[in-house]
Amino acid sequence: MSFKIVILPPYQEPEWPSLIEQAIEGVIVKAFNSVEAALSDLYDADAVYGTIPEKFFSYAKKLKWLAAPQAGLGGKWFYKNLVESDIIITNIRGVYNDHLSAHIMAFVMMFARKFHRYFEYQRESRWGFVEPAVYLPDSIVIVIGVGNIGSEVAKLCKAFGMKVFGVDPCVDENLEYIDELYQPEMLDSILGKADFVIITTPETPKTIKMFDERRLRLLKKTAYLINTGRGSSIVLDDLVKVLEQKKFAGVGLDVFEIEPLPSDHPLWKMSNVIITPHIAGTMLDKNVKERRTKILIENCKRFSKNEPLINVVDKRNWF
Repeated sequence: MSFKIVILPPYQEPEWPSLIEQAIEGVIVKAFNSVEAALSDLYDADAVYGTIPEKFFSYAKKLKWLAAPQAGLGGKWFYKNLVESDIIITNIRGVYNDHLSAHIMAFVMMFARKFHRYFEYQRESRWGFVEPAVYLPDSIVIVIGVGNIGSEVAKLCKAFGMKVFGVDPCVDENLEYIDELYQPEMLDSILGKADFVIITTPETPKTIKMFDERRLRLLKKTAYLINTGRGSSIVLDDLVKVLEQKKFAGVGLDVFEIEPLPSDHPLWKMSNVIITPHIAGTMLDKNVKERRTKILIENCKRFSKNEPLINVVDKRNWF
């Protein structure tokens, strides 16, 4: 089946039109640098790659498939008309697994070996001992969200000898590298056992503000919290308040409730905070581009044959 696909920003590659045309006979591919420039072609597009703002959604009269350019989309992406439509949405989950899990383990290792403290000593030209390292084989890690990325994190944690608890609403069977699996409603009962808590969840209606002041206070004094999932999972004001009271040991953040994090935000100057600017999944950009391209081409082939698409998104739960 031939079809028309419109390619919109962001994260589009110049070679995609020719690659799609080579893969599917008779396909019509139109690529644009803005949604506004594409409006006349949206009318009869069967498929779109990219983001369609709500104000332009009515132009997509024939749309059947929307290929989202990201793995985690968030609630703002899923406006009511889109959610209630018959349009199939896919994402690019799976392209960041190794990048994000490596970034997470970098946070774990820096905290475990107290590098965040030794960096301070280095800046002060100070030779001294901070405190004993965390012995990982004696540690418990809670991985919140054991999908593609969380499963890879669990694998790496097990390689360091850690005991791994997994928390996920969509998994109800034993997984390799997970010692104990819990539903989200059990999270409060196990938080106090963790030496490390790692958030890898997408933004969903149930993960927004998941870690507020009440839940942050459930962490034990020596625990570390790491978030590379979505910034909306942690209430920043509550995080600052609990950290200032030294209720737990520290936090590693790649994502934030407010992005970019304001230059005067208190987190920047806290010695028990490690910050990276939402780059955990893009540090090897070429690799990510190749994987994104592979998913798009495969789904174009499937769409042309009326076959089930890969990476289909649950529109009501945003992932």
